[in-house]
Amino acid sequence: MRAPGPRRTRGGVRGKQSIAPKDTVLCGDCVSLMRDLPAGSVDVVFADPPYNLRLGGNLTRPNNTLVDGVHNDWDRFDTPQAYDAFTKAWLGAARDVLKENGTLWVIGSYHNIYRVGAILQDLGFWVLNDVVWRKTNPMPNFRGRRFTNAHETLLWCAKSQDARYTFNYEAMKGLNEDLQMRSDWLLPICSGDERLRLSDGTKAHPTQKPESLLHRVILASTKVGDLILDPFFGSGTTGAVAKKLGRHYLGFESDPGYVELAKRRIGKVRTVTDTSLLTTLSKREQPRIPFGWLVERGLLEAGDMLYGPKRRFAAKVRADGTIVSADGTGSIHKIAAEVQGAPACNGWVFWHIDVEGSLIPIDVLRQKLRAELN
Repeated sequence: MRAPGPRRTRGGVRGKQSIAPKDTVLCGDCVSLMRDLPAGSVDVVFADPPYNLRLGGNLTRPNNTLVDGVHNDWDRFDTPQAYDAFTKAWLGAARDVLKENGTLWVIGSYHNIYRVGAILQDLGFWVLNDVVWRKTNPMPNFRGRRFTNAHETLLWCAKSQDARYTFNYEAMKGLNEDLQMRSDWLLPICSGDERLRLSDGTKAHPTQKPESLLHRVILASTKVGDLILDPFFGSGTTGAVAKKLGRHYLGFESDPGYVELAKRRIGKVRTVTDTSLLTTLSKREQPRIPFGWLVERGLLEAGDMLYGPKRRFAAKVRADGTIVSADGTGSIHKIAAEVQGAPACNGWVFWHIDVEGSLIPIDVLRQKLRAELN
């Protein structure tokens, strides 16, 4: 790869910008464009670089129809060493523009992801997860000489082991029906109405990623208002999903045709004005609610009964916000631990109230009060 020189504008040689542009797509070499950005100006980088598939000849289906694969010049490199040099250049530039607590996502297949992974570790990135995107509808293996290639790999990395990166755990748990999100994601490939096509019906971009994949990436690792840089912007999926989720985007793309395609696509995206709908507060960020506030507000009264799981334990509410059981008097957490003989216990999930014969955790009352405060 030829090292890019300084670029000229009407005012002469252009140096680094004072701030990173937002919500725009720029046409040019991604390494040059990243070197123009201020250091530490981007919250997250999502990169879908060339995979260097090295496809030899045309691939046909059993009925002799041609498979619309990737045959573009931007996916061709003369040698593995040339691909490594390209990878080191863009990863190094991406590392410079990331904030200290920012993260980088890079997606690839078996053709390139192992080389990319080694280089990003050599550059000092700290791998947080390797996520397997398992495709519900992968392209079959037409020749029948290998396993069907049904997944791609995403590497999620911080700039260092000590980085205080963003991970929206509660949002991911909510997205997964209140279960911890795992590192194997079952999602369909981009198809149907979501697939952008040219006037002749052919794919507008050969490697367009599904919006569901970017939705999960962006919701997991960014906050509303964060800036996401995509150095290989392509058809603009990153920008479209970022706009939907109230994040800012910055796209770099070397092909002018793809730039215009992405701009038109993003221009049609509807934004959500109520940003509270786009934010999932973590438990640490939610306001602290003392148990006594429930008594003050009349959600519970002195003398009300609290029960442990399956009614094995019981306690009464006191006017001062403590509770009393056969084992003593104290906070909901202290008494919950004492009745079990445990060193500690979260009283909010241990104690329940009886509502028409059903036991309801008192945490439901806490969430009701939190909603009023918000």
